[in-house]
Amino acid sequence: QVQLVESGGGLVQAGGSLRLSCAASGRRFSRYAMGWFRQEPGKERVFVAARGWTGGSTTYADSVKGRLTFSRDSAKNTVYLQMDSLKPEDTAVYYCAAADTIGLFTSPTNYAYWGQGTQVTVSS
Repeated sequence: QVQLVESGGGLVQAGGSLRLSCAASGRRFSRYAMGWFRQEPGKERVFVAARGWTGGSTTYADSVKGRLTFSRDSAKNTVYLQMDSLKPEDTAVYYCAAADTIGLFTSPTNYAYWGQGTQVTVSS
């Protein structure tokens, strides 16, 4: 069984920063693809960023390029989403996801494992 636990969400003013963490346990993630998605109330879950667990290949949604950075700490089995220059439109619940295959995936249907989500609210 795979467990993903997000943390680090909160309330921040526009232009501020937050760092989300996603701690993974239960499986070895050395070959897994990881992703971050976000969801606003009443809307579909949308892609934010993805990368392989190993290697540096990363892809971002156009709306967050240059502002968000997806990184990992293999020793801690944890991935991070550094969020800078935040905007009110970044407000959403952010989810960490893992896919038990190699690749970079932007569709939520490719991911088998999900965290519980963490709320990010950006005030104007």
